[in-house]
Amino acid sequence: MSNFLELIVNNLNALQPEYIWPMMMLAAYGGIVLMVRFFGAAGLYAFIPLAIIAANIQVLKSVKFSVFDNPVALGTILFSATYLATDVLNELYGRAAARKAVWLSFASYLLFSIFMVINLGYAPLTPEQAGEEMAWNLPYQDYMKAIFLPAPAFFIASMCAFIISQLGEITIYSWIRGKTGDKHLWLRSNVSTLISALVDSIVFSVLAWKVFGAGGDMSWNTVIFTYILGTYALRVVVALLDTPFMYLARSWGKQDTVKKTSDVTV
Repeated sequence: MSNFLELIVNNLNALQPEYIWPMMMLAAYGGIVLMVRFFGAAGLYAFIPLAIIAANIQVLKSVKFSVFDNPVALGTILFSATYLATDVLNELYGRAAARKAVWLSFASYLLFSIFMVINLGYAPLTPEQAGEEMAWNLPYQDYMKAIFLPAPAFFIASMCAFIISQLGEITIYSWIRGKTGDKHLWLRSNVSTLISALVDSIVFSVLAWKVFGAGGDMSWNTVIFTYILGTYALRVVVALLDTPFMYLARSWGKQDTVKKTSDVTV
Protein backbone atom coordinates (compact mmCIF):
# COMPACT_ATOMS: atom_id res chain seq x y z
CA MET A 1 0.00 0.00 0.00
CA SER A 2 2.81 2.43 0.86
CA ASN A 3 4.40 1.85 -2.55
CA PHE A 4 1.06 2.49 -4.25
CA LEU A 5 0.58 5.78 -2.38
CA GLU A 6 4.16 6.78 -3.13
CA LEU A 7 3.49 6.10 -6.82
CA ILE A 8 0.47 8.41 -6.69
CA VAL A 9 2.53 11.14 -5.01
CA ASN A 10 5.32 10.81 -7.54
CA ASN A 11 2.87 11.08 -10.43
CA LEU A 12 1.27 14.14 -8.86
CA ASN A 13 4.70 15.71 -8.36
CA ALA A 14 5.13 15.58 -12.13
CA LEU A 15 2.11 17.88 -12.58
CA GLN A 16 2.04 21.64 -12.33
CA PRO A 17 0.51 22.93 -9.05
CA GLU A 18 -2.33 24.52 -11.05
CA TYR A 19 -3.55 21.01 -11.92
CA ILE A 20 -3.42 19.73 -8.35
CA TRP A 21 -5.22 22.76 -6.91
CA PRO A 22 -8.64 21.77 -8.39
CA MET A 23 -8.17 18.25 -7.03
CA MET A 24 -7.77 19.60 -3.50
CA MET A 25 -10.75 21.90 -3.96
CA LEU A 26 -12.93 19.05 -5.22
CA ALA A 27 -11.80 16.81 -2.35
CA ALA A 28 -12.49 19.52 0.27
CA TYR A 29 -15.77 20.91 -1.05
CA GLY A 30 -17.01 17.55 -2.26
CA GLY A 31 -16.13 16.12 1.13
CA ILE A 32 -18.40 18.66 2.81
CA VAL A 33 -21.30 17.73 0.56
CA LEU A 34 -20.81 14.00 1.19
CA MET A 35 -20.37 14.41 4.94
CA VAL A 36 -23.58 16.41 5.33
CA ARG A 37 -25.38 14.07 2.94
CA PHE A 38 -24.59 10.90 4.87
CA PHE A 39 -24.00 12.14 8.42
CA GLY A 40 -25.84 15.45 8.72
CA ALA A 41 -24.55 17.96 11.25
CA ALA A 42 -22.32 15.32 12.87
CA GLY A 43 -20.42 14.98 9.60
CA LEU A 44 -19.59 18.68 9.57
CA TYR A 45 -18.67 18.63 13.26
CA ALA A 46 -16.07 16.05 12.25
CA PHE A 47 -15.00 17.78 9.01
CA ILE A 48 -14.23 21.25 10.39
CA PRO A 49 -11.72 20.22 13.12
CA LEU A 50 -10.11 17.80 10.66
CA ALA A 51 -9.76 20.58 8.07
CA ILE A 52 -8.29 23.00 10.63
CA ILE A 53 -5.68 20.48 11.79
CA ALA A 54 -4.80 19.42 8.23
CA ALA A 55 -4.60 23.03 7.00
CA ASN A 56 -2.17 23.93 9.80
CA ILE A 57 0.04 21.06 8.64
CA GLN A 58 -0.32 21.91 4.94
CA VAL A 59 0.68 25.53 5.55
CA LEU A 60 4.22 24.30 6.33
CA LYS A 61 4.64 23.47 2.64
CA SER A 62 5.02 26.10 -0.08
CA VAL A 63 4.84 25.63 -3.84
CA LYS A 64 5.52 27.81 -6.87
CA PHE A 65 2.47 28.65 -8.96
CA SER A 66 3.18 30.11 -12.40
CA VAL A 67 0.75 33.00 -11.83
CA PHE A 68 2.53 34.24 -8.68
CA ASP A 69 5.99 35.74 -8.40
CA ASN A 70 6.77 34.11 -5.05
CA PRO A 71 6.07 30.64 -3.62
CA VAL A 72 2.68 30.29 -1.94
CA ALA A 73 2.02 28.48 1.33
CA LEU A 74 -0.61 25.77 1.07
CA GLY A 75 -3.64 25.25 3.31
CA THR A 76 -5.77 28.03 1.82
CA ILE A 77 -8.36 25.68 0.33
CA LEU A 78 -8.91 23.74 3.54
CA PHE A 79 -9.09 26.93 5.60
CA SER A 80 -11.65 28.30 3.15
CA ALA A 81 -13.59 25.03 3.24
CA THR A 82 -14.28 25.58 6.94
CA TYR A 83 -16.27 28.71 6.03
CA LEU A 84 -18.35 26.72 3.57
CA ALA A 85 -18.93 24.06 6.24
CA THR A 86 -20.11 26.59 8.84
CA ASP A 87 -22.36 28.20 6.22
CA VAL A 88 -23.93 24.82 5.51
CA LEU A 89 -24.42 24.23 9.24
CA ASN A 90 -25.98 27.67 9.60
CA GLU A 91 -28.26 27.13 6.60
CA LEU A 92 -29.49 23.65 7.54
CA TYR A 93 -29.26 23.56 11.33
CA GLY A 94 -29.10 27.16 12.50
CA ARG A 95 -26.70 29.62 14.10
CA ALA A 96 -26.26 27.66 17.33
CA ALA A 97 -25.05 24.58 15.46
CA ALA A 98 -22.54 26.66 13.46
CA ARG A 99 -21.18 28.37 16.59
CA LYS A 100 -20.89 25.01 18.31
CA ALA A 101 -18.74 23.78 15.42
CA VAL A 102 -16.35 26.74 15.81
CA TRP A 103 -15.75 26.08 19.50
CA LEU A 104 -15.54 22.33 18.89
CA SER A 105 -12.86 22.95 16.25
CA PHE A 106 -10.89 25.22 18.58
CA ALA A 107 -11.01 22.62 21.37
CA SER A 108 -10.05 19.83 18.97
CA TYR A 109 -7.00 21.65 17.62
CA LEU A 110 -5.93 22.63 21.14
CA LEU A 111 -6.21 19.03 22.37
CA PHE A 112 -4.42 17.74 19.27
CA SER A 113 -1.53 20.11 19.95
CA ILE A 114 -1.38 19.03 23.61
CA PHE A 115 -1.38 15.36 22.62
CA MET A 116 1.48 15.86 20.17
CA VAL A 117 3.58 17.93 22.58
CA ILE A 118 3.24 15.22 25.23
CA ASN A 119 4.06 12.56 22.64
CA LEU A 120 7.20 14.45 21.65
CA GLY A 121 8.11 14.61 25.34
CA TYR A 122 9.05 10.94 25.28
CA ALA A 123 12.82 10.67 24.85
CA PRO A 124 13.53 9.23 21.38
CA LEU A 125 15.45 6.01 20.92
CA THR A 126 19.23 6.20 20.92
CA PRO A 127 21.11 4.36 18.15
CA GLU A 128 22.08 1.73 20.72
CA GLN A 129 18.47 1.23 21.82
CA ALA A 130 17.19 1.13 18.27
CA GLY A 131 19.64 -1.37 16.88
CA GLU A 132 19.47 -2.39 13.25
CA GLU A 133 15.79 -3.36 13.26
CA MET A 134 14.54 0.02 14.56
CA ALA A 135 17.16 2.27 12.95
CA TRP A 136 14.50 3.60 10.57
CA ASN A 137 12.78 5.17 13.60
CA LEU A 138 15.66 7.44 14.62
CA PRO A 139 14.90 10.53 12.45
CA TYR A 140 11.18 10.57 13.24
CA GLN A 141 11.46 12.66 16.42
CA ASP A 142 12.86 15.56 14.39
CA TYR A 143 10.31 15.01 11.61
CA MET A 144 7.44 15.11 14.10
CA LYS A 145 8.81 18.18 15.87
CA ALA A 146 9.02 20.04 12.56
CA ILE A 147 5.38 19.22 11.75
CA PHE A 148 3.53 18.94 15.04
CA LEU A 149 5.32 21.33 17.41
CA PRO A 150 3.47 24.59 16.83
CA ALA A 151 5.27 27.90 17.11
CA PRO A 152 3.41 29.76 19.89
CA ALA A 153 3.10 32.94 17.81
CA PHE A 154 1.50 31.16 14.87
CA PHE A 155 -0.70 28.98 17.07
CA ILE A 156 -2.14 31.91 19.03
CA ALA A 157 -2.48 34.09 15.92
CA SER A 158 -4.20 31.39 13.87
CA MET A 159 -6.63 30.41 16.64
CA CYS A 160 -7.56 34.03 17.42
CA ALA A 161 -8.09 34.72 13.71
CA PHE A 162 -10.14 31.55 13.32
CA ILE A 163 -12.49 32.24 16.23
CA ILE A 164 -12.99 35.95 15.47
CA SER A 165 -13.53 35.48 11.74
CA GLN A 166 -15.73 32.39 12.04
CA LEU A 167 -18.03 33.83 14.70
CA GLY A 168 -18.24 37.04 12.68
CA GLU A 169 -19.02 35.05 9.54
CA ILE A 170 -21.87 33.25 11.29
CA THR A 171 -23.30 36.56 12.53
CA ILE A 172 -23.14 38.17 9.09
CA TYR A 173 -24.66 35.10 7.41
CA SER A 174 -27.53 35.01 9.91
CA TRP A 175 -28.15 38.76 9.56
CA ILE A 176 -28.33 38.58 5.76
CA ARG A 177 -30.62 35.57 5.95
CA GLY A 178 -32.87 37.48 8.32
CA LYS A 179 -33.19 40.15 5.62
CA THR A 180 -33.56 37.85 2.59
CA GLY A 181 -35.24 34.74 4.02
CA ASP A 182 -34.53 31.59 2.03
CA LYS A 183 -33.73 33.58 -1.12
CA HIS A 184 -30.29 34.65 -2.35
CA LEU A 185 -28.26 31.82 -0.82
CA TRP A 186 -25.29 32.84 -3.00
CA LEU A 187 -25.40 36.37 -1.56
CA ARG A 188 -25.23 35.50 2.13
CA SER A 189 -22.71 32.73 1.55
CA ASN A 190 -20.29 34.85 -0.50
CA VAL A 191 -20.64 38.14 1.38
CA SER A 192 -20.19 36.54 4.81
CA THR A 193 -17.23 34.48 3.62
CA LEU A 194 -15.46 37.34 1.82
CA ILE A 195 -15.76 39.67 4.81
CA SER A 196 -14.71 37.05 7.35
CA ALA A 197 -11.79 35.89 5.18
CA LEU A 198 -10.45 39.45 5.13
CA VAL A 199 -10.86 39.68 8.91
CA ASP A 200 -9.00 36.37 9.27
CA SER A 201 -6.10 37.59 7.10
CA ILE A 202 -5.86 40.88 8.99
CA VAL A 203 -6.04 39.40 12.49
CA PHE A 204 -3.56 36.61 11.76
CA SER A 205 -1.05 38.82 9.92
CA VAL A 206 -1.09 41.64 12.47
CA LEU A 207 -0.79 39.28 15.44
CA ALA A 208 1.81 36.94 13.91
CA TRP A 209 4.08 39.45 12.17
CA LYS A 210 3.68 42.69 14.14
CA VAL A 211 2.43 41.88 17.66
CA PHE A 212 4.44 38.68 18.19
CA GLY A 213 7.20 39.58 15.71
CA ALA A 214 7.39 36.09 14.18
CA GLY A 215 8.95 37.47 11.00
CA GLY A 216 11.45 39.78 12.68
CA ASP A 217 11.24 43.49 11.92
CA MET A 218 8.78 43.13 9.06
CA SER A 219 7.52 46.35 7.48
CA TRP A 220 3.82 47.24 7.40
CA ASN A 221 4.07 47.41 3.62
CA THR A 222 5.04 43.71 3.48
CA VAL A 223 2.40 42.72 6.03
CA ILE A 224 -0.38 44.54 4.17
CA PHE A 225 0.44 43.81 0.55
CA THR A 226 2.08 40.39 0.80
CA TYR A 227 0.35 38.66 3.68
CA ILE A 228 -3.02 40.39 4.02
CA LEU A 229 -3.99 41.41 0.50
CA GLY A 230 -1.91 38.76 -1.27
CA THR A 231 -3.45 35.91 0.72
CA TYR A 232 -6.90 37.47 0.56
CA ALA A 233 -6.85 37.65 -3.25
CA LEU A 234 -6.39 33.89 -3.41
CA ARG A 235 -9.11 33.31 -0.83
CA VAL A 236 -11.56 35.44 -2.82
CA VAL A 237 -11.16 33.11 -5.80
CA VAL A 238 -11.57 30.04 -3.61
CA ALA A 239 -14.64 31.50 -1.88
CA LEU A 240 -16.42 32.33 -5.13
CA LEU A 241 -15.84 28.82 -6.46
CA ASP A 242 -17.59 27.18 -3.49
CA THR A 243 -21.04 28.55 -4.41
CA PRO A 244 -22.20 25.49 -6.43
CA PHE A 245 -21.21 23.24 -3.54
CA MET A 246 -23.25 25.39 -1.16
CA TYR A 247 -26.38 24.84 -3.26
CA LEU A 248 -25.59 21.15 -3.59
CA ALA A 249 -25.12 20.77 0.16
CA ARG A 250 -28.43 22.51 0.87
CA SER A 251 -30.23 20.24 -1.60
CA TRP A 252 -28.60 17.02 -0.47
CA GLY A 253 -28.05 17.79 3.19
CA LYS A 254 -29.45 15.47 5.83
CA GLN A 255 -31.66 17.79 7.83
CA ASP A 256 -33.11 15.48 10.46
CA THR A 257 -30.02 15.13 12.65
CA VAL A 258 -30.45 18.16 14.89
CA LYS A 259 -33.26 20.61 15.55
CA LYS A 260 -32.73 23.88 13.72
CA THR A 261 -32.13 26.73 16.15
CA SER A 262 -31.17 29.73 14.03
CA ASP A 263 -32.66 32.13 16.58
CA VAL A 264 -30.63 30.77 19.49
CA THR A 265 -27.37 32.35 20.58
CA VAL A 266 -24.72 30.31 22.36
